[in-house]
Amino acid sequence: MSVVVYTYDWLPEFPRGFVRDLRVRWALEEIGRPYEVATVPVYPKSDAHWAIQPFGQVPIIEDGELTLFESGAILLHLAEGTPLLPPGRRAEVTQWLIAALNSVEVASSGWMGMVLAERMPDVFGPPSTQEAVEHARRNMMGKLDAVEKLMADRDWIAGVFSAADIIMVDVLRIPEAEGQLSSYPALTGYVARATARPAFKKAMADHMAHWQAADVARDANASA
Repeated sequence: MSVVVYTYDWLPEFPRGFVRDLRVRWALEEIGRPYEVATVPVYPKSDAHWAIQPFGQVPIIEDGELTLFESGAILLHLAEGTPLLPPGRRAEVTQWLIAALNSVEVASSGWMGMVLAERMPDVFGPPSTQEAVEHARRNMMGKLDAVEKLMADRDWIAGVFSAADIIMVDVLRIPEAEGQLSSYPALTGYVARATARPAFKKAMADHMAHWQAADVARDANASA
């Protein structure tokens, strides 16, 4: 049965490559499940969007009669009965998937939000003080220190590649893109291993193709 993955109909360039539907695409490519893409407008939010996602976010999936949001919950659902949730490792995979979201991503997104406010205050609001930005960066680095120590002697966070790696690596890609992993060789290698996987490459190519097609459609509507 084909899964329907919801993402935005269009976004400007800066978040492309990091929108969280990528995590779902990656998981689906890893397990070989077919999927279709549906879209919701980023603004204004539609009633139909609010009806299936109370926070007005993406991704969302429809899998048969089930509608599900939050990337972590989606990946745990899709991973059931597949190598992404290896037998005997459910608790450990769940632990690290939640840690990626609740510890590492919370810290990195807090810092990244401040960085974006410095770059685009008209979009993200007034910049924070440099002291606040540095405090947020140190908080993020503390989380990265912990994962670096863990990954120094293993290839995958729960011992074998799993749903937890998809979430953790996607979280780490943002600080990596901002040059914040330069002093973390284990994390740099971890991200490189994961993103070299054919499933990631296919998911990323399709993710980016979606935005390129959205640009074409937007331009055509503007000139009509």
